[in-house]
Amino acid sequence: MNYSIKHEDGYQFIDEGQGEIVMMLHGLFGALSNWDAVINTFRDQYRVIIPLMPVYEMPPREAGVEGLTAFIEKFVTDRHLSELTLVGNSLGGHIALLYTIKNPENVKRLVLTGSSGLFENAMGGSYPKRGSYEYIKERVSYTFYDPNVATPELIEECFEITNSIPKCMSIVQIAKSAQRNNVGKDLPGIQVPTLLIWGLNDTITPPTVAHEFNRLIPNSELHFIDKCCHAPMMEHPVEFNQILAGFLQRTKDVALVEN
Repeated sequence: MNYSIKHEDGYQFIDEGQGEIVMMLHGLFGALSNWDAVINTFRDQYRVIIPLMPVYEMPPREAGVEGLTAFIEKFVTDRHLSELTLVGNSLGGHIALLYTIKNPENVKRLVLTGSSGLFENAMGGSYPKRGSYEYIKERVSYTFYDPNVATPELIEECFEITNSIPKCMSIVQIAKSAQRNNVGKDLPGIQVPTLLIWGLNDTITPPTVAHEFNRLIPNSELHFIDKCCHAPMMEHPVEFNQILAGFLQRTKDVALVEN
Protein backbone atom coordinates (compact mmCIF):
# COMPACT_ATOMS: atom_id res chain seq x y z
CA MET A 1 0.00 0.00 0.00
CA ASN A 2 1.73 3.19 -1.18
CA TYR A 3 -1.02 5.72 -0.63
CA SER A 4 -2.33 7.57 2.40
CA ILE A 5 -5.71 7.24 4.08
CA LYS A 6 -7.18 10.66 4.82
CA HIS A 7 -9.13 11.40 8.00
CA GLU A 8 -11.26 14.50 7.45
CA ASP A 9 -14.68 15.63 8.70
CA GLY A 10 -15.39 12.25 10.24
CA TYR A 11 -14.60 10.31 7.05
CA GLN A 12 -11.80 7.89 6.21
CA PHE A 13 -11.00 7.75 2.51
CA ILE A 14 -8.40 7.53 -0.20
CA ASP A 15 -8.11 10.44 -2.64
CA GLU A 16 -5.36 9.95 -5.21
CA GLY A 17 -4.63 11.58 -8.55
CA GLN A 18 -6.42 14.25 -10.58
CA GLY A 19 -8.98 14.36 -13.37
CA GLU A 20 -12.29 12.61 -13.77
CA ILE A 21 -13.53 11.10 -10.53
CA VAL A 22 -13.62 7.33 -10.25
CA MET A 23 -15.14 6.43 -6.89
CA MET A 24 -14.93 2.85 -5.67
CA LEU A 25 -17.18 1.18 -3.11
CA HIS A 26 -16.09 -1.93 -1.22
CA GLY A 27 -18.19 -4.91 -0.13
CA LEU A 28 -19.52 -6.10 3.23
CA PHE A 29 -16.21 -7.65 4.30
CA GLY A 30 -14.28 -5.36 2.02
CA ALA A 31 -11.58 -2.85 2.80
CA LEU A 32 -9.75 -0.05 1.04
CA SER A 33 -6.91 -2.48 0.30
CA ASN A 34 -9.22 -4.51 -1.98
CA TRP A 35 -8.61 -1.85 -4.63
CA ASP A 36 -4.79 -1.62 -4.40
CA ALA A 37 -4.12 -2.69 -8.00
CA VAL A 38 -6.87 -0.44 -9.35
CA ILE A 39 -5.57 2.59 -7.45
CA ASN A 40 -2.02 2.06 -8.70
CA THR A 41 -3.18 1.70 -12.32
CA PHE A 42 -5.66 4.58 -12.57
CA ARG A 43 -4.44 7.37 -10.31
CA ASP A 44 -2.09 8.66 -13.02
CA GLN A 45 -5.06 9.53 -15.27
CA TYR A 46 -8.03 9.81 -12.91
CA ARG A 47 -8.90 11.06 -9.46
CA VAL A 48 -9.49 7.84 -7.53
CA ILE A 49 -11.63 8.20 -4.41
CA ILE A 50 -12.51 5.34 -2.07
CA PRO A 51 -14.55 6.07 1.07
CA LEU A 52 -14.45 3.58 3.91
CA MET A 53 -18.10 2.79 4.52
CA PRO A 54 -19.14 2.51 8.21
CA VAL A 55 -20.31 -1.08 7.84
CA TYR A 56 -19.43 -1.98 11.43
CA GLU A 57 -20.05 1.35 13.14
CA MET A 58 -23.61 2.17 12.07
CA PRO A 59 -26.29 2.43 14.76
CA PRO A 60 -28.49 -0.71 14.70
CA ARG A 61 -31.51 1.16 13.32
CA GLU A 62 -29.47 2.49 10.40
CA ALA A 63 -27.53 -0.69 9.55
CA GLY A 64 -28.69 -1.51 6.04
CA VAL A 65 -28.32 -0.57 2.41
CA GLU A 66 -30.49 2.52 2.86
CA GLY A 67 -28.25 3.85 5.64
CA LEU A 68 -25.08 3.14 3.63
CA THR A 69 -26.55 4.87 0.57
CA ALA A 70 -27.37 7.91 2.71
CA PHE A 71 -23.77 7.86 3.99
CA ILE A 72 -22.42 7.92 0.42
CA GLU A 73 -24.83 10.71 -0.55
CA LYS A 74 -23.57 12.79 2.39
CA PHE A 75 -19.93 11.99 1.60
CA VAL A 76 -20.38 13.11 -2.02
CA THR A 77 -22.14 16.31 -0.93
CA ASP A 78 -19.66 17.14 1.84
CA ARG A 79 -16.66 16.55 -0.45
CA HIS A 80 -18.29 18.56 -3.30
CA LEU A 81 -17.94 15.69 -5.78
CA SER A 82 -19.68 15.53 -9.15
CA GLU A 83 -19.74 13.67 -12.48
CA LEU A 84 -18.95 10.39 -10.77
CA THR A 85 -17.89 7.10 -12.24
CA LEU A 86 -19.04 4.65 -9.56
CA VAL A 87 -17.29 1.27 -9.29
CA GLY A 88 -18.82 -1.14 -6.80
CA ASN A 89 -17.98 -4.67 -5.71
CA SER A 90 -20.56 -6.93 -4.03
CA LEU A 91 -22.45 -4.81 -1.46
CA GLY A 92 -20.61 -1.77 -2.85
CA GLY A 93 -22.21 -2.44 -6.23
CA HIS A 94 -25.62 -2.48 -4.57
CA ILE A 95 -24.92 0.91 -2.94
CA ALA A 96 -23.64 2.27 -6.28
CA LEU A 97 -26.90 1.15 -7.91
CA LEU A 98 -29.06 2.77 -5.24
CA TYR A 99 -27.04 5.99 -5.42
CA THR A 100 -27.38 6.07 -9.22
CA ILE A 101 -31.12 5.42 -9.09
CA LYS A 102 -31.59 8.29 -6.60
CA ASN A 103 -29.01 10.69 -8.09
CA PRO A 104 -28.81 10.07 -11.85
CA GLU A 105 -27.74 13.64 -12.53
CA ASN A 106 -24.48 13.10 -10.64
CA VAL A 107 -23.38 9.77 -12.17
CA LYS A 108 -21.57 9.60 -15.50
CA ARG A 109 -20.79 5.87 -15.57
CA LEU A 110 -21.51 2.79 -13.49
CA VAL A 111 -19.28 -0.26 -13.04
CA LEU A 112 -20.52 -3.34 -11.18
CA THR A 113 -18.51 -6.40 -10.24
CA GLY A 114 -20.10 -9.23 -8.28
CA SER A 115 -22.86 -6.82 -7.27
CA SER A 116 -25.75 -7.66 -5.00
CA GLY A 117 -29.14 -6.13 -5.68
CA LEU A 118 -30.80 -9.00 -7.53
CA PHE A 119 -29.59 -12.16 -5.82
CA GLU A 120 -26.66 -13.10 -3.63
CA ASN A 121 -25.67 -16.24 -1.80
CA ALA A 122 -24.68 -14.49 1.43
CA MET A 123 -21.56 -15.90 3.10
CA GLY A 124 -21.86 -18.96 0.92
CA GLY A 125 -25.33 -19.77 2.24
CA SER A 126 -24.94 -18.97 5.94
CA TYR A 127 -24.26 -16.10 8.32
CA PRO A 128 -20.92 -15.68 10.11
CA LYS A 129 -20.15 -17.90 13.07
CA ARG A 130 -18.29 -16.30 15.95
CA GLY A 131 -15.15 -17.86 17.33
CA SER A 132 -14.51 -20.37 14.56
CA TYR A 133 -11.31 -19.53 12.70
CA GLU A 134 -11.63 -22.55 10.40
CA TYR A 135 -15.17 -21.53 9.44
CA ILE A 136 -14.05 -17.99 8.57
CA LYS A 137 -11.06 -19.35 6.65
CA GLU A 138 -13.40 -21.56 4.61
CA ARG A 139 -15.87 -18.74 3.92
CA VAL A 140 -13.16 -16.23 2.91
CA SER A 141 -11.57 -18.80 0.61
CA TYR A 142 -15.02 -19.40 -0.89
CA THR A 143 -14.86 -15.83 -2.22
CA PHE A 144 -12.01 -16.71 -4.58
CA TYR A 145 -11.53 -19.26 -7.36
CA ASP A 146 -7.96 -19.71 -6.14
CA PRO A 147 -8.15 -20.11 -2.33
CA ASN A 148 -4.53 -18.98 -2.06
CA VAL A 149 -5.70 -15.43 -2.79
CA ALA A 150 -7.21 -15.54 0.70
CA THR A 151 -4.00 -14.63 2.51
CA PRO A 152 -3.56 -15.32 6.24
CA GLU A 153 -3.73 -11.55 6.80
CA LEU A 154 -7.10 -11.31 5.03
CA ILE A 155 -8.48 -14.31 6.94
CA GLU A 156 -7.27 -12.89 10.24
CA GLU A 157 -8.88 -9.53 9.46
CA CYS A 158 -12.25 -11.17 8.76
CA PHE A 159 -11.90 -13.38 11.84
CA GLU A 160 -11.38 -10.35 14.05
CA ILE A 161 -14.45 -8.67 12.55
CA THR A 162 -16.74 -11.65 13.08
CA ASN A 163 -15.40 -12.22 16.59
CA SER A 164 -17.00 -8.95 17.68
CA ILE A 165 -20.67 -9.31 18.67
CA PRO A 166 -21.67 -5.76 17.60
CA LYS A 167 -19.86 -6.09 14.26
CA CYS A 168 -21.37 -9.52 13.68
CA MET A 169 -24.84 -8.11 14.33
CA SER A 170 -24.22 -5.30 11.84
CA ILE A 171 -23.05 -7.79 9.20
CA VAL A 172 -26.19 -9.88 9.62
CA GLN A 173 -28.49 -6.83 9.52
CA ILE A 174 -26.85 -5.37 6.42
CA ALA A 175 -26.79 -8.75 4.65
CA LYS A 176 -30.49 -9.25 5.33
CA SER A 177 -31.21 -5.68 4.23
CA ALA A 178 -29.39 -6.30 0.93
CA GLN A 179 -31.40 -9.46 0.30
CA ARG A 180 -34.67 -7.59 0.97
CA ASN A 181 -33.76 -4.62 -1.21
CA ASN A 182 -34.15 -5.94 -4.75
CA VAL A 183 -33.52 -3.25 -7.37
CA GLY A 184 -34.76 -5.22 -10.38
CA LYS A 185 -37.74 -2.96 -11.08
CA ASP A 186 -35.52 0.16 -11.13
CA LEU A 187 -32.74 -1.13 -13.39
CA PRO A 188 -34.45 -0.33 -16.74
CA GLY A 189 -34.43 3.33 -15.69
CA ILE A 190 -30.64 3.51 -15.44
CA GLN A 191 -29.47 5.38 -18.54
CA VAL A 192 -25.73 5.80 -17.90
CA PRO A 193 -23.17 3.54 -19.61
CA THR A 194 -22.77 0.53 -17.36
CA LEU A 195 -19.94 -1.98 -17.28
CA LEU A 196 -20.40 -5.42 -15.72
CA ILE A 197 -17.17 -7.28 -14.88
CA TRP A 198 -17.95 -10.70 -13.48
CA GLY A 199 -16.09 -13.76 -12.34
CA LEU A 200 -17.17 -16.70 -14.48
CA ASN A 201 -16.88 -18.87 -11.38
CA ASP A 202 -18.65 -16.53 -8.95
CA THR A 203 -20.45 -18.62 -6.33
CA ILE A 204 -21.98 -15.69 -4.41
CA THR A 205 -23.52 -13.72 -7.29
CA PRO A 206 -23.42 -16.39 -10.04
CA PRO A 207 -23.06 -15.63 -13.78
CA THR A 208 -26.86 -15.83 -14.18
CA VAL A 209 -27.05 -12.71 -12.00
CA ALA A 210 -24.65 -10.88 -14.33
CA HIS A 211 -26.75 -11.85 -17.34
CA GLU A 212 -29.88 -10.53 -15.59
CA PHE A 213 -28.18 -7.19 -14.81
CA ASN A 214 -27.11 -7.03 -18.46
CA ARG A 215 -30.67 -7.73 -19.62
CA LEU A 216 -32.30 -5.17 -17.31
CA ILE A 217 -29.84 -2.24 -17.60
CA PRO A 218 -30.34 -0.77 -21.10
CA ASN A 219 -26.88 0.65 -21.84
CA SER A 220 -24.78 -2.13 -20.30
CA GLU A 221 -22.01 -4.42 -21.44
CA LEU A 222 -20.92 -7.66 -19.77
CA HIS A 223 -17.41 -9.11 -19.52
CA PHE A 224 -16.58 -12.40 -17.80
CA ILE A 225 -13.18 -13.31 -16.36
CA ASP A 226 -12.43 -17.03 -16.31
CA LYS A 227 -11.08 -18.82 -13.23
CA CYS A 228 -12.38 -15.94 -11.14
CA CYS A 229 -14.92 -15.75 -8.35
CA HIS A 230 -16.47 -12.80 -6.46
CA ALA A 231 -13.70 -10.16 -6.41
CA PRO A 232 -12.16 -9.86 -9.91
CA MET A 233 -10.22 -6.70 -9.02
CA MET A 234 -8.31 -8.74 -6.41
CA GLU A 235 -8.07 -12.11 -8.15
CA HIS A 236 -7.31 -10.97 -11.72
CA PRO A 237 -6.32 -7.30 -11.36
CA VAL A 238 -4.53 -6.99 -14.72
CA GLU A 239 -7.50 -8.24 -16.75
CA PHE A 240 -9.94 -6.27 -14.59
CA ASN A 241 -7.97 -3.06 -15.14
CA GLN A 242 -7.71 -3.63 -18.90
CA ILE A 243 -11.48 -4.03 -19.21
CA LEU A 244 -12.13 -1.00 -17.01
CA ALA A 245 -9.59 1.18 -18.84
CA GLY A 246 -11.14 0.37 -22.21
CA PHE A 247 -14.62 1.21 -20.93
CA LEU A 248 -13.51 4.52 -19.39
CA GLN A 249 -11.81 5.53 -22.64
CA ARG A 250 -14.81 4.60 -24.84
CA THR A 251 -17.27 6.52 -22.66
CA LYS A 252 -15.21 9.59 -21.76
CA ASP A 253 -17.40 11.99 -23.75
CA VAL A 254 -20.76 10.77 -22.45
CA ALA A 255 -23.03 13.54 -21.18
CA LEU A 256 -24.64 13.36 -17.75
CA VAL A 257 -28.33 12.45 -17.50
CA GLU A 258 -30.48 15.48 -16.78
CA ASN A 259 -32.68 15.20 -13.75
